[in-house]
Amino acid sequence: MMKFIDWFLPDAAKFDRAEQGLARNFVFTHLFGPLLSQPIGVFLYLTDPDPGLACWTIIVCTWLFWLLPFVLKLTKRLQLAALISVELLAFTALFGAFHYGGVSSPFLPWLIISLLLGFFYLHDRPLLVLGLFAANILTFSAAYMIYGFPTIVPLDKLQKVGWISILAAAVYMSWMAAYYASITSKRSEIERETERHRETARRLQAAKEAADEATHLKSIFVAKMSHELRTPLNAVIGYSEMLLESFEDQGRSQSKIADLQRINAAGKHLLALVADVLDLSRIETQSDKFKITSFDVDWLAEDAVSTAKHLVEENGSKLTLTCIGKLGAMQSDPTKVRQVLLNLLGNAAKFTANGSVTLAVRREAKPGGDWIEFQVRDTGIGIAPEGLARLFQNFGQATAGIAGQFGGTGLGLSISQKLCVLMGGSISVTSELGKGSCFIVRLPAIARITGETRQTEAALDGPPKVAAA
Repeated sequence: MMKFIDWFLPDAAKFDRAEQGLARNFVFTHLFGPLLSQPIGVFLYLTDPDPGLACWTIIVCTWLFWLLPFVLKLTKRLQLAALISVELLAFTALFGAFHYGGVSSPFLPWLIISLLLGFFYLHDRPLLVLGLFAANILTFSAAYMIYGFPTIVPLDKLQKVGWISILAAAVYMSWMAAYYASITSKRSEIERETERHRETARRLQAAKEAADEATHLKSIFVAKMSHELRTPLNAVIGYSEMLLESFEDQGRSQSKIADLQRINAAGKHLLALVADVLDLSRIETQSDKFKITSFDVDWLAEDAVSTAKHLVEENGSKLTLTCIGKLGAMQSDPTKVRQVLLNLLGNAAKFTANGSVTLAVRREAKPGGDWIEFQVRDTGIGIAPEGLARLFQNFGQATAGIAGQFGGTGLGLSISQKLCVLMGGSISVTSELGKGSCFIVRLPAIARITGETRQTEAALDGPPKVAAA
């Protein structure tokens, strides 16, 4: 059922949980809500001595509500579909009241519901809702003053349909009230949780300052040691490659060549580990340099997908790029952003076999400035809830057996998170064991190098230029 409802939702609504919930509720109520009003149309058809334009107009209007989920899918605008729904409901209620019962009509409760739904879906445009409601009331009053209320069905016969209408309206509003109550409850829980985290943060501040000093000294030591290790490791790798070429030319035994290959592979693996540790230490000691330039987000996404494509295809999976809307330009360090995306795409490729990996990108307009959101979704092995807490720790992996089965140092996600924070953004993850994971990177369109990272180089070399693919 949820997959069927989500089919009507635009892609933009799937990024925002609040908007997604509102859109799902709209689709659900407009697929099943009109079923509640069908007995009213049937009753009018059977009771009206000569079912004509008035009766059929009401019946057709109740059917039209089933088309509104398709309006949402085609226009991709929830507010437009909601506006049409509110006006259609108000018109149906007043048109039915005019022809069947006047001010005592069983249709009038739905007029109040149309006003409430208007404020529910169009809460940011109250004047529009009030203006629309007033226009409908004025039209109804004008029609009464000119023509009066026709008596098509006597009021005593409308009492039965009145009970049906009130019951249907009560069921509909009960659903909306329950949905609104769930939203309010979730917001209250978030507020309470936020206050608890704020209090915890204040208590931990003193301990954090002492720990930061110790971490800073440790990072300086690790950075110096990493530099010293790279030189002999490069020599080991270089000499092993030279010996491999020499042994192959001399036709030496395969066992000796295999031994040299193991030495070469182990040296490269160790060099990669040292490189990750060096990246991490540079970030922690704030010695990493950021070069902020202007570049096309489309170009960066396509470049990352092109680089990671072979890694994904090696496991029999398919890599897809989805760009939602106009992405435009971004002012940040393209090398660092690319490094984060390649880390996430590389992880998705490693843990997804014969599945799919998707990089989805969109630009989100906010009052304080635009944000770029990257989502890396996969259909891989997924992560258990208890493993999520360890993902962004240094050398942390979801389970103890991951390194032995899939390899890796456990530093990629930690480095990615720190780079995102340094650029003023964030990274988060949602996952379900056995069904895949979704990593979400949110970065400001204009990188914010704050006071804590003022040692990083954030200078623009002349006018910003858009990078070309």
